[in-house]
Amino acid sequence: MKVTVIIPNYNGCHYMEPCLASLKEQTFKDFQILVVDNGSTDGSIACVRENCPDARVIALDKNYGFSKAVNVGIRHSKTPYVILLNNDTKADPHYIEEMVKAIERSPRIFSVSSKMIQMYHPDLIDSAGDLYTLTGWGVCRGVGRPVSNYVENDQVFSACAGASIYRRQVFKKIGLFDENHFAYLEDIDVGYRAKIFGYQNMYCPTALVYHVGSGTSGSKYNSFKVRLSARNNIYLNYKNMPFLQMAVNFLPLLGGYLLKYAFFVKIGFGKDYKDGILEGLRTRKEQRKVPFRMRRLPNYIRIEGELIRHMFAYAKDWIIRKTTGK
Repeated sequence: MKVTVIIPNYNGCHYMEPCLASLKEQTFKDFQILVVDNGSTDGSIACVRENCPDARVIALDKNYGFSKAVNVGIRHSKTPYVILLNNDTKADPHYIEEMVKAIERSPRIFSVSSKMIQMYHPDLIDSAGDLYTLTGWGVCRGVGRPVSNYVENDQVFSACAGASIYRRQVFKKIGLFDENHFAYLEDIDVGYRAKIFGYQNMYCPTALVYHVGSGTSGSKYNSFKVRLSARNNIYLNYKNMPFLQMAVNFLPLLGGYLLKYAFFVKIGFGKDYKDGILEGLRTRKEQRKVPFRMRRLPNYIRIEGELIRHMFAYAKDWIIRKTTGK
């Protein structure tokens, strides 16, 4: 087998049938399916076994979160590549074939992000990979934009873990997904580490996946998601930025946190955001930092350049949206 498709699941029985059905229609056949269930109580395991008897199922005893679930899947995989696929997705028949082609273009490619399309608005992008900015903001590239705008192969800061392929052996060098994150920003964190080690993260416009979105958490913003995302944002920067880079970026990061706090106050989640930031600051030293090595200095310089470019790209996109309504 060349690919293991890992589907983390928590009470997603109503999504699993169409997701699994789409995998049966793949033109690429050299893959296996591994469902890691986070202690579901809605009959998800029975649903998988009924709709896809050949799929392997690992049943965890409780909800450990996205990061641990996919790590369990990666550890139990033996294939050169692993695809992480959200349960609330439907894959185009050529999806796996296109992902394998994309990652095999270079041994320096760690991950490839697919073209995720909004399930109920198929003319709009759900994600075309992730960007990360100097202000410490993770940006879902292309969200809400026409699918026709994202037709070129491109480098991204990280692959969106909802529907991406990864080179499994690289995890042995850079580490797996950070289980302290539980969920949210874990894909940017692992993509950041890969870039520190000199690997690339790419976007493939011909690998199509249709995504419901918020299939497990239930909404774009809620107290749980806002608090965890804020905390994980502190972890992400603390772990991956060496001291000098953190010092250089202190003011933009501070400004980014303050602007986000103001935004969440406005929509009623200010306390959750503040609590997440404070928890992150309080527990940051419990996280494992990426050791700084002088030989990786060129990689850090390239990353810093990306953070700056992405900040201006995000600002430009925001202005266009506000002035044109598009």
